[in-house]
Amino acid sequence: MIASNSLPLFVKRAVGLFLIYLISYFSIEVSASDPPRGGVKHSIETVVIDAGHGGKDPGAVGSNAREKDLALAIALKVGELIDENVKDVKVIYTRKTDVFVELHERANIANKAEADLFISIHVNASSKNSPYGTSSHVLGLHRTGEHFDVAVRENSVILLEEDYETTYQGFNPASEESYIQFSLMQNTYLKQSIEFASYVQDQLRDRCRRKDRGVVQQGLLVLARTAMPGVLIETGFISNPEEEKFLMTDRGQELIASSIYRAFKDYKTRIEENSKFDIVPAAGEVEVHADNTFQETAKVIGSEQVVFLVQVASSKNLVGTDPGSFKGYRDVRVFEHGKWYKYAVGNAMSYHDALDACRNVKEDFPGAFVIAVRNNEIVPLNEALLEIHE
Repeated sequence: MIASNSLPLFVKRAVGLFLIYLISYFSIEVSASDPPRGGVKHSIETVVIDAGHGGKDPGAVGSNAREKDLALAIALKVGELIDENVKDVKVIYTRKTDVFVELHERANIANKAEADLFISIHVNASSKNSPYGTSSHVLGLHRTGEHFDVAVRENSVILLEEDYETTYQGFNPASEESYIQFSLMQNTYLKQSIEFASYVQDQLRDRCRRKDRGVVQQGLLVLARTAMPGVLIETGFISNPEEEKFLMTDRGQELIASSIYRAFKDYKTRIEENSKFDIVPAAGEVEVHADNTFQETAKVIGSEQVVFLVQVASSKNLVGTDPGSFKGYRDVRVFEHGKWYKYAVGNAMSYHDALDACRNVKEDFPGAFVIAVRNNEIVPLNEALLEIHE
């Protein structure tokens, strides 16, 4: 509990910490806030599977097992299932043996591979032996309380790294001040991460018969540095004797791995089905407004000035931008990027106005999200936001 008379200093210190972190965050080679150009990808071609802990870092330790061993066994089984059954997906591991891999290097492996999904496998623990069940954690607004110890435990791995104070810009895994930065960060991939996490929990609950402890938003460093949707899965409690025993068996590991694999297939199918973009009948022409800030200003979009639009669809084949193809929306703009065509509506000078418009557009296009455009090209949203606040 924070006393009210200490709040101003606390806020100042927290904001200062966040600004330092933000400046350094944008300066690293590839970061979570520097997504692939054009925004979230709509096909799943590469997945990175991360077995938590390893080497000198055992992770949580039970009566008869160590987290690092259980996580590796499950991670390898998940990868094998994907390799054998989903031939169009490349599987990359952050580790395949009992070695120590630093948190930032795990993220670097995923970023350099331009992965479309990051799956981190872990095992939970508690000071009591009664808690049990599975949970899936995504990067988002930090929550204290029941799950705070998960973030502290997983982030505390950095204490085993050399010069971690410099690498993580003074981040203290045990300090709630440090976690405020995660509440302020814009997570481009939150929706997709939550969606995959939900599939995981559904499978673990229904197929594996494990207690469902839900999807949790948490400040996790390994997810903060990955430039793709990512989920950290706590596959059970090593501190619970019965669950530890289950996780140690081949049958238990196979059931967990199979559940994660099936969740992956469900997620891949959903993402790629959305990318096909079927033409739909017009429901009457619709013009997008947000307090008169969305205007007919193609000249602005073609200039050096950053503007914000709402992306409603993408496709590999060019689709006509007439209202009949886009549920009656007029003035749909198309941006070509690589093998994809991105379709967007509206035009706002303010990011917040674009967010307001996006909420309305989501009623017709649930997967809609805000993008930034300069010179008729989509630019990373974080760069645009940083630029307009300079």
